[in-house]
Amino acid sequence: MAGPDFTRLPDDLPVPVDDGAAGHLTGLRLPDVALRATDGSLVSLARLSGRTIVFAYPRTGVPGQPNLVADWDAIPGARGCTPQVCAVRDAHADLIRRGVDRVFGLSTQDGAHQREAAERLHLPYPILSDRSRAFAQAARLPTFGAGGDILLKRLTLVIDDGVVTRVFYPVFPPDRSAEAVIAWLDAAA
Repeated sequence: MAGPDFTRLPDDLPVPVDDGAAGHLTGLRLPDVALRATDGSLVSLARLSGRTIVFAYPRTGVPGQPNLVADWDAIPGARGCTPQVCAVRDAHADLIRRGVDRVFGLSTQDGAHQREAAERLHLPYPILSDRSRAFAQAARLPTFGAGGDILLKRLTLVIDDGVVTRVFYPVFPPDRSAEAVIAWLDAAA
């Protein structure tokens, strides 16, 4: 039995609402927490100079496997991780042309799962693993529980020299999050 097609978004996805859980992030100096990247490096977002874009998402699906929980598509903001990371992949060069120094994905999935997804989806940017949720807890990122896991709610951070300068939250639809960042970058230029 084939699992769901994670590359497509259902037409009836529920729209997440702004619950205020990311309101504290703008202006936050990020905590110095090292995260393992899919390229094997250790990255502390707090120590990076220049402009960094981080797209946080709950989890990418595994081809041929069912959703984490039966009602995954009914959880506002849960479904759409694969379309989001692919949209960021497709917009990566546009982000760099607009002065972004680096782009990362971020989830609480383990590194092996993230490496498989990065290779399968041909991502030009690394994904950071916060499996222990040390970074999420220190920065108080919004989370939700599903299937016994604590997952990140979908958000985008614009980080300049270790300080969050812009937050996109909630992100919907997920496959247009890169477009929203590009529009903001163009307006700010």
